[in-house]
Amino acid sequence: MDWRIGTRTRGLSLARKSAIAGLLLLATVLPLAGREKDKSPYGEGLIVNIPLPVSEVEQVVEDVVQNGVIRGTKEYNKDEFVSGAKAATSSRVFPAWTEGGKVFYKVREQALDPRNFKDSSDVGTLVVRYVVLPQGEKNTVLRIDALFEETFRRIVHQSNGSVESSEYKDIREHIEAIELMKKQNVEAEKERQEQLLKKQNLAMQSDLSSGTTLQSAPGPETRADPGLQAGASSQIAPGQTSPSQTSPGQTLEEHVKDLRKQVVRLVKAPGAPLKSAPFHTASTLQSLTTRTEVLILISTPYWYGVETHEGQHGWILRDQLEQP
Repeated sequence: MDWRIGTRTRGLSLARKSAIAGLLLLATVLPLAGREKDKSPYGEGLIVNIPLPVSEVEQVVEDVVQNGVIRGTKEYNKDEFVSGAKAATSSRVFPAWTEGGKVFYKVREQALDPRNFKDSSDVGTLVVRYVVLPQGEKNTVLRIDALFEETFRRIVHQSNGSVESSEYKDIREHIEAIELMKKQNVEAEKERQEQLLKKQNLAMQSDLSSGTTLQSAPGPETRADPGLQAGASSQIAPGQTSPSQTSPGQTLEEHVKDLRKQVVRLVKAPGAPLKSAPFHTASTLQSLTTRTEVLILISTPYWYGVETHEGQHGWILRDQLEQP
């Protein structure tokens, strides 16, 4: 009997020792797990580099500060964010910033136990701080931090990073929208320039096909003859039909001859100067001899814009050319 009792005693002692060893092992493991859990990035904030000039980033941050909501936290489970926030230039929740750059604050007073702040409870002030720092001409450093201060106990609770990352996401989306708008504006301007160039090319082709072209505009030191502005646009000479129109009963040969009469003139004796612009004081490009044939390109009340057989463009007085 004694042996059996002793055996039982020894068995209980071993079981108890095993239990104690297990508890000691668990005790050594649990603090490690707790320490891993405590490694959540409370109070680390967020720092990012943005490849844009500081002026553009400041504008975007200011827009986000003014939007009235703080993302990445909420007061009730049904909420998506905390609303009712206001922009501010300072906050006693944060210590004074002395490291340069421009600082923005978004503040929500009377926030009720906002989520994602360590050990937060009760009612207090929720603040997000944005610091915009220039990093050269084309880069900017943005720092975002969030804190919650209880109203009565004045205890400050740090964010786990959710607010900072959510606010930065909002800023990034604003920047991406602006960059997309810039790209669209560049593409639109490029397309507009291409369309304008096409129109100019079509106009030039149309002018060439109809026997008209534009000449250099007069310099500021010259003065136009009377009536020039009234008839300076490209037009068919008075009393003439359009070159594309064929009179009834005309043969093709007769029509060609008629066209030639309308657009070709001969220089009267004793010759005439070919001017660079429709002004008497304009420079003379060359002197045209009597009976020189010129092609009429532009007709105004006092001047013709003409082209010589050599391809020289210029202006000549109407009364210095023979009329059909």
